[in-house]
Amino acid sequence: MNLALYLLTVLIWGTTWIAIKWQIGVVPPPVSIGWRFGIAALVLFALLRLLRRPILPPAGAWRFLVAQGLALFCLNFLCFYYSEHYVASGLVAVVFSLAPLLNAINGRLFMGRPLQPQVIAGALLGLAGIGALSIQQMAGHLDDSDTWLGMGLAVLGTLCFSTGNLLSTRMSAMGLHPLTANAWAMLVGASVLTLGSLAAGLPLGLDTDARYLGALLYLAIPGSVIGFTAYLTLVARIGPERAAYCTVLFPFVALAASTLFEGYQWSPLAVLGLALVVAGNLVVFGAPGRIASFVSARRRRCFVE
Repeated sequence: MNLALYLLTVLIWGTTWIAIKWQIGVVPPPVSIGWRFGIAALVLFALLRLLRRPILPPAGAWRFLVAQGLALFCLNFLCFYYSEHYVASGLVAVVFSLAPLLNAINGRLFMGRPLQPQVIAGALLGLAGIGALSIQQMAGHLDDSDTWLGMGLAVLGTLCFSTGNLLSTRMSAMGLHPLTANAWAMLVGASVLTLGSLAAGLPLGLDTDARYLGALLYLAIPGSVIGFTAYLTLVARIGPERAAYCTVLFPFVALAASTLFEGYQWSPLAVLGLALVVAGNLVVFGAPGRIASFVSARRRRCFVE
C-alpha cells in the first residue's frame, strides 16, 4: 500500500510543475491557485458525503487546519507560482526535493525529534547538487536579481510545505482523516487567496484557453485531490520525513517534462547536480547502510549455501 501511494504521488506531482507553468500568464497566480483549491475542496467535500465520513473536524483541530491552509495551500503555492516566472519548472522541482531534509530539521526544532549526523551529510550533498543544477540556469545571470528571486521563492515555498507536513502529522495524531483535513485546509487556502485577490483589485475571471483550463482541472483533481490525499496519507502512516522521500524522484519526472515542453538543456554539470541531490536524500534515510546490510546478508547466505 505504501509503495502504491509513493508511486501515485511521484507520477502526479512530478508532472504538476509543468501544469503550473502553463497557468502563468493572463490570470494572476493568486486567482489561479484560489480556483484550484476551491474546486479541489468542493470535490473533497462531495467525496466525504459520498463515503459517509464525518465532515466537521474536532474543535481542537481548527487552529491547525487554518495554519495548514495558509502554509500548504496558500503561501506554499504562491511562492512556487511566482518562482516559475523566473526559472524553469524542473529546477523548482529540484529545490522542492529538499523537503525531506527540511522535514527532518523542522522535526528536530519543533517536535524534538533527534537529528542524526546522516541528515547533516545529506543536506550538504543536496545543497551542493542544487548549486550545480543552478549554475547552468544562472550562467550569465549572477547579477540578475530576478533569477535569484525565483530560486529564493522556491526555497521559501518548500519551507512552507515542510511546515504543512508537520501540521498534518499533528492532526493525524488527533484522529483527523486526511480527506477531512485536506477539504477544510484547502477551503481555508482558497478563501484567503480569493479575499486577498479581491482586496488587491485582481479580476477573478479565468482564461478560456484550452491549455489553461486543462492545467487547472489537472492541478485541482489529480494534483490536489488525489495527490495531496495520497501524500498526506503517507505522512500519517510513516511520518513526514519518510513520506517526503518521494520528492527525491520528482526532479526526474519534472526535468523530463521541462526538457520536452520548455526546451531545458542538460549538461554534464546538471546531471552531476541531480545525482548529488538524490544522493543527499538517500544518505538522509540511511539507504547506503541498508544496501550494505542487504549485500552482507546475501554474502552470508551464499556462504552458508
